[in-house]
Amino acid sequence: MVRDFLATHLNAHFHFTPTYSSWLNQVEIWFSKVERDVIARAIFTSVKDLAGKPRRYIDAYSPSAKPIQWKYSDPTRRIRSNVVSATCG
Repeated sequence: MVRDFLATHLNAHFHFTPTYSSWLNQVEIWFSKVERDVIARAIFTSVKDLAGKPRRYIDAYSPSAKPIQWKYSDPTRRIRSNVVSATCG
């Protein structure tokens, strides 16, 4: 099925990223951090309080936030093309 798609869409190419490096993983990590630091075991007295505490956390975190600089240094963990082709058919 994938090979058929690639055969009919010659401009399509697969690009693989190292484990845990996609933007979606970063979003999940961020929400996990907010949940652990603000929401878990917290007591909220109202819906306004529930909205306010995470907002204050985000506002305090934002000025010092920095992008993550990825460095992939373990070539033994890279996905090999023969493994990929085995899963494409």
